[in-house]
Amino acid sequence: MKRRIFLQRLGTTACLFPLLSSFFPDEAYAFPTDMDQLLEIFVKHNDDTIRELLERQENDAQHRWFGAVKDPYGIHNPQSTVGFLQRLSSAYVSETSRYFQDETLLQPLLQASHYLLNAQHPDGTIDLHATNFHSTPDLGFSVESVSLAYTLLTQHASQVSQPVTTPLKTYLMNAGRALRIGGIHTPNHRWVVCMALARIHHLFPDPLYVDRVNEWLNEKIDIDEDGQYTEQSTLIYSPTVNRALITIARLLHKPELLEPVRKNLEMSLYLLHVNGEGVSESSCRQDQYQRDTMHRYYYAYRYMALHDQHPQFAAMAQYLEEQGGDRLSYTLAYFLEDTTLKNPLPPTEPLPTNYLKILTGADLVRIRRGDRDATILAKNPVFFTFFKGNAVLEGVRLASAFFGIGQFEGEALEREGNEFVLRQWLEGPYFQPHLEENLSPDGNWEKMPREDRPQSEIQKLLSEIRIRETHSGFLLDINILGTDRVPVVLELAFRQGSKLEGVRELEEEDVEEIYILEEGYGMLREGEHQIRFGPGRADHEWTQLRGALPKPEAQCVYLTGFTPFKQQITIE
Repeated sequence: MKRRIFLQRLGTTACLFPLLSSFFPDEAYAFPTDMDQLLEIFVKHNDDTIRELLERQENDAQHRWFGAVKDPYGIHNPQSTVGFLQRLSSAYVSETSRYFQDETLLQPLLQASHYLLNAQHPDGTIDLHATNFHSTPDLGFSVESVSLAYTLLTQHASQVSQPVTTPLKTYLMNAGRALRIGGIHTPNHRWVVCMALARIHHLFPDPLYVDRVNEWLNEKIDIDEDGQYTEQSTLIYSPTVNRALITIARLLHKPELLEPVRKNLEMSLYLLHVNGEGVSESSCRQDQYQRDTMHRYYYAYRYMALHDQHPQFAAMAQYLEEQGGDRLSYTLAYFLEDTTLKNPLPPTEPLPTNYLKILTGADLVRIRRGDRDATILAKNPVFFTFFKGNAVLEGVRLASAFFGIGQFEGEALEREGNEFVLRQWLEGPYFQPHLEENLSPDGNWEKMPREDRPQSEIQKLLSEIRIRETHSGFLLDINILGTDRVPVVLELAFRQGSKLEGVRELEEEDVEEIYILEEGYGMLREGEHQIRFGPGRADHEWTQLRGALPKPEAQCVYLTGFTPFKQQITIE
C-alpha cells in the first residue's frame, strides 16, 4: 500500500483538524443569510458529532489509556482526543448548543485531559502512531486544539471547569518546554510549531517561546513568486500554513506575516475547479490527486477578508459557506475565541471564472472558461486534467514500454505561441564488461556498479506533447520519435460513476474499468454535463505497460500504438 494512502486510512490529517472533518452529514444545510444562522449551523453540526465521540472514548477506568478517544481502527491516540476536547468545549460554552453548560460533559473532558498527560512523554512530546514518535510537530498540532479548549473553558466556565483546565495547563506547559528545543520534518512543521508557541506564550508568557519562534522565522517563509508554499498542498498544508501564520501574526504582533497569507490566498482563487473541488494535482504531499473542497481555507479567507476588507476574499468565504456550512463547523472554536470573526464581511466582487494563469514555480497552468477548466502540468505523470461542470477527466497520462522507464513526465513547461509544450528525453543503454582494473575478484555483481560500465547500443526516445486551447476545449498533439516499435498507451482517466459511450471494455486479470477507444469519438456523461474525446486508435490491447504507473481508481480509456507514434486528440 502506498504510504500516503496508508496514512490517510489511519486518519493522520486528524493532526490538522482532529476529528473536525470526519462526521459530515450527507445532507447539505441551506445557505445562511446572516452570521447568526451560519453559527447555528456550526453549533448544530458540532452537537451532532458529540454522541459518536463519547461512544469512542475509553470508559474503562482500569485501562491504560482511560479517557482517550479511539480512531476508526480502535487505536487510542492524542490526535483524536484533542479534537474531542475542542468539540466538547465548544458545545459546553455555546449558548445555543443543546449541551450548553451541560455538566455531564465535564467528566468526559476531565478524563480526556488526564489521558493527554498520560500519553505525553517526559520530554513533553506525543506520538502520532501512524508514523511519528516523540514528535514535536504533532505536539504542535495538538497544542492548537488544547489551547482553544483551555481558552474557552477558562473564559466562559472558569470555576466549574477548573478541574479540566488544570491538567490542560500542565500539558501546555510541558509542550512549551518541548517546542522550545524540538525539531521538525517538513516545511509546514516550522510554522505549526511557531503557532503552538505563540498560543502557549499568549496564555503563559515566556520570552523563550518568542525567541524560538524568531529562530524559526529567520529561515523566512517558503513561498514562491506565484504564492505557492513549498509543499503546494492545496487541500491540507497550504491552508494549515495560512492559519498558522495568521495566528502568529495575531498573537505575537507580527503583521508582516500576513503578507505571504495574502499572496497565497490570491493565488488560490485560481485553484478552484468548476465543480467546487480544489486543484490537488501538483501537491507534493498526501493530498495529491485527492478530491475535496477548499473548506480548510475558510478561516484564512474570512479572517483576511475582514482584516483587509478584501472583496474577493469575502466572496470566497461566502462561496465556501454556501458550498457547505456544516463542513466549516471545525471553525466554531475560532469564532468563540475571536469574536471579530463574526463581523459582517465587506462587499464582494465576483470570483475569477475566465482566465489563463501560469504558475511558473509549480510548473502548472490553470485555464478556466466559465463552466470548464483545465490544468496543464510538468514534472508530473498526470500532465492534463479537464473539468466540465460535473463531468471530470481526472488525468491524462502517456507511457511507453521503454526499458521500464517509459512513464512520461514533462521535464519543463514551455510556452510557444498559443501552445504549451512538454518534452521528455529518454535513453536506454546496454552495458559492456567492466575494465579489468575495476573487476571484483570474487565476482560480486554489487561491487561492479552498472553506471561505471561502458555503454553501447544506446536506444533513444523523444516524447513531445503540445496542448492548445480551442473554442470549446483543448487539442493535444502527441509525437514520440526514436527507437521503433515501442508499445505506447495514452490513458484518459475519467471519474468513476459517470457513463461512458463509444468505447469498448477490455478484460484484463486483476484490473477493472479499462476501456479502449478504437475509432471515432467517445463521450463521458455526468448528468447534464459531458466530455467528448477522440478520435480513437487501437493498434494493440496492452494497456498496463511494464514501467508504467498502476492504473488509477478511475474509468480509464486507452488509445494504443507503436513508435513512431503521432496522435492528435480533441477533448471538449
